[in-house]
Amino acid sequence: MKTTQRVFFPGCSLPSYNPTAVQKTLKHLQDRLPGTGAILKCCGKPTKALAQIDKFKKRYAGVQAEIDRLGAEEVIVACQSCFLTLSEYSPKQKIRSLWTILPEIGLPEEVRGIGKDSDITFAIHDSCSTRYRSDIHEGIRWIMDELGYKYEEPTHTRMTTMCCGFGGMVLPANPDLAQRIMKNRTSEVQSDYMVTYCAACRMSMMLGGKTALHILDLVFGGPWNSQSEFPGLGTTMEAWKNRWKAKKGIEKVLA
Repeated sequence: MKTTQRVFFPGCSLPSYNPTAVQKTLKHLQDRLPGTGAILKCCGKPTKALAQIDKFKKRYAGVQAEIDRLGAEEVIVACQSCFLTLSEYSPKQKIRSLWTILPEIGLPEEVRGIGKDSDITFAIHDSCSTRYRSDIHEGIRWIMDELGYKYEEPTHTRMTTMCCGFGGMVLPANPDLAQRIMKNRTSEVQSDYMVTYCAACRMSMMLGGKTALHILDLVFGGPWNSQSEFPGLGTTMEAWKNRWKAKKGIEKVLA
């Protein structure tokens, strides 16, 4: 049985959106933090949001069992909902955000300054689930500065950020309300382009009428400019295929 001191936990939404970014992030973590493993599981937060507590406990028990099986003392998390969930329910592990790890280990050398000639100014959307984590906010701005992309701060930003319209399972429960929240969020942004660090938030910004990217699109893609071909919303079937691709990409890195 393979064991490791540290694992990367990308969550659900990022692998279903950009499996290549998941694979390249793990590879970069291994390059800078040798021996980093990975766990590709749902943290169970959607069931908790729907008050299905027994289902949540069962699903999270599976996550904890995998962490313990690998002997991981530290978990590096890309998803903000996962970050809060693991922080609460895995007290024996050190839970850290990818967005605070990257400023410590640095970005791949070849991407530094990649966006300095871009004609785009990205508006940053901060995830509401970690609105009180200023270290995460600073990490995101550090990444943008290192990449060289210009960015703007919405009226409500950092600790005053607004809900994207996806949290708490609002979208499937009340689509009309979710759409109003999404439009409300994007209405205060001047730029036509937004960047998030949550794949679900990216989808919300697009449904709110903006062109949006995940910040790992900027790190492991591009350079992006107004003439680039931006990813769309994708279908449910594409999301499941992407999760399969993410699994295969992780297996390739860990082989």
